[in-house]
Amino acid sequence: MTEREILSPEALGFVSELHRRFDARRAELLARRARRRAEIARTGRLDFLTETKDIRESEWRVPPPPPGLVDRRVEITGPTDRKMAINALNSGAQVWLADLEDANTPHWANVMAGQINLYDAVRATITHDAPDGRHYALRGDGPLATIVVRPRGWHLDERHVLVDGVPAAGALVDFGLHAFHNARESIARGVGPYYYLPKLESHREARLWHDVFAYAEDTLGIGRGAIRATVLIETITAAFEMDEILHALGPHAAGLNAGRWDYLFSIIKNFRERTVLPDRAAITMTAPFLRAYTDLLVATCHRRGAVAIGGMSAFVPGGDAQRNAAAFAQVRADKEREANDGFDGSWVAHPALVPVCREVFDGVLGQRDNQLDRIRDDVRVPADRLLDFTVAGGEVTSAGLRTNVSVALRYLEAWLRGVGAVAINNLMEDAATAEISRAQVWQWAHQAVRLADTGETVSADLVRRVVGEELAGIRHAVGETAYAAGRWPDARALVERGALDDEFVDFLTVPAYEVVD
Repeated sequence: MTEREILSPEALGFVSELHRRFDARRAELLARRARRRAEIARTGRLDFLTETKDIRESEWRVPPPPPGLVDRRVEITGPTDRKMAINALNSGAQVWLADLEDANTPHWANVMAGQINLYDAVRATITHDAPDGRHYALRGDGPLATIVVRPRGWHLDERHVLVDGVPAAGALVDFGLHAFHNARESIARGVGPYYYLPKLESHREARLWHDVFAYAEDTLGIGRGAIRATVLIETITAAFEMDEILHALGPHAAGLNAGRWDYLFSIIKNFRERTVLPDRAAITMTAPFLRAYTDLLVATCHRRGAVAIGGMSAFVPGGDAQRNAAAFAQVRADKEREANDGFDGSWVAHPALVPVCREVFDGVLGQRDNQLDRIRDDVRVPADRLLDFTVAGGEVTSAGLRTNVSVALRYLEAWLRGVGAVAINNLMEDAATAEISRAQVWQWAHQAVRLADTGETVSADLVRRVVGEELAGIRHAVGETAYAAGRWPDARALVERGALDDEFVDFLTVPAYEVVD
């Protein structure tokens, strides 16, 4: 498969028709986001929707899980880089989240390579010969992970695909090219086509995906409900519409995922004037507001017959055995909490974590594929529990400030070079964690938060000083030649803009995309 074949006239015609039919609704939904955000700023409140009360209180269920998505106890996430795709498919996980979104820089070369690699992966013909001579191929001694593709969010454009002179939505380009080339082949092989839907903020946005899927099914002749989707509940507004989102997807609904990192980012973004979250490291999934969110997700899913997938374990093993052991213990505890709470599976970011996650869920599930039969009737989550962002013992510290600045700089520099998933301090960082980092700095600076350990007030001058010091440390660590070859000045400008501009930048990847080569 070549780029020319991916961009065949027929495939581009399909994407163009998606744009013409659905882009105006996308634009209106993005405008609706801004109006809702303004209302949150005015009132400091969110609540469950009165107009959809009948959906929440009536009895209905989504279709049963389709082949390949019945047992989802371990899901591995990662970009569609050719070597990493093979490793993910071979990892022993039940699902590979093939990430065209947060773990991918939308360089045009990456967009095209991702589509080519997915084409070969669906057909089980994908191989890779590395520069060091190693050959990568799909295993023949066990099952491969089911492919679930995550397209970009509704807010991102694709400037390389113009329809009637207007950039198409990145989401429609990613979905359209993949579905056009792979939907029928996936069905013929018995699994797919399946998708993860990111960054949704309302059931109306889920309904738009429903209509996109329905049009695609009719056009491609694959039957209604062939396309199934799992939604990442990674915005605070979506947390108040879980029932409605599943209902809006109708025959396409498969489940919900607790997208913990973007969820924290969404809280900061929406309540940035009214609350202050402490250092990112101090916010664990045992915080009451996060427990309320995950309990509600499991209860909602199982009441409706949808699978509930837990959040990311971002640890990446390194050379320090003691540190690895401690991190593995933390991952195990995280997965035990999820499995015992009723989740049907969870995410990991590295193949070495697959056995840990599988062992935990095996211990709870036994011979069962999932625990959809566990109905959490004990769960009652009022709005106030979702909105009480108190973190016991949490503080804002100078170490937290430096960590946020360092992660944002290092990640954005790599992102600008085309690397969308970066291991930093043994954690796999992606766009979501970079967004948390810079959003916290914005919040701390604009609220003049006092650092608990030094007594300094977070200000624009302090942030710029820390940025300069962190860059100096990076320069010393990597050396002059490597530093000069990087994109550090651009990364600095983006971090300072995202952290210090008077107006909060909704998504840092939007201005970052403007300076991508």
